[in-house]
Amino acid sequence: MENLKEKILVVDDEASIRRILETRLSMIGYEVVTAADGEEALEAFRKEVPDLVVLDVMMPKLDGYGVCQELRKESDIPIIMLTALGDVADRITGLELGADDYVVKPFSPKELEARIRSVLRRFDRNGSAGIPSSGVIQINAIRIDTNKRQVYKGDERIRLTGMEFSLLELLVGRSGEAFSRGEILQEVWGYTPERHVDTRVVDVHISRLRAKLEEDPSNPELILTARGTGYLFQRIIDPPTAEV
Repeated sequence: MENLKEKILVVDDEASIRRILETRLSMIGYEVVTAADGEEALEAFRKEVPDLVVLDVMMPKLDGYGVCQELRKESDIPIIMLTALGDVADRITGLELGADDYVVKPFSPKELEARIRSVLRRFDRNGSAGIPSSGVIQINAIRIDTNKRQVYKGDERIRLTGMEFSLLELLVGRSGEAFSRGEILQEVWGYTPERHVDTRVVDVHISRLRAKLEEDPSNPELILTARGTGYLFQRIIDPPTAEV
């Protein structure tokens, strides 16, 4: 079995779920640490420095939303939320707070394992087509470094999560080309067309990107809506400015 080496923090107040996920994820090569509540999760995060967090929503002391907010103040670590909440709006709340993806309880451990692999894979991708060999492009005040996976607005670094960066990289790499929400889910999140998933996952991430990059997010000039289709990045007419 290949040793994946990545460390995963599993946060859930149900001991049975922690035990099952720790066993299964360890068997496929991940290093696993666990926490039983929100406060313990933050302590474990700072002590263990994991590569990804699997985070339950309904927990004592500090719920998953609160943990997600705290993590996003200091890290762009991938976060997959576990939720038993039936209302889609409640699940979207986790995404709006900075989660990368969610899995609804009761869930198949195989499904969660697939989501973990997909989210972690975003950090190992090579540059997209249309990105200069230097890996750096300049669009007005926005500078995107695909090698370091960093974005700057003027001199200020803009913190993006892994999924936000991969979404931006996809759109910029094929600027002027409209993507449907289904295509974005497949390209960025790794969802197959056969698997039904709420496409508002894409809408929330687009909204978050606009809030971070656009001068006026309500009237975007960079990340545009393709009416009846999905989204596209404004066409880059001149070759992007490459920096060495």
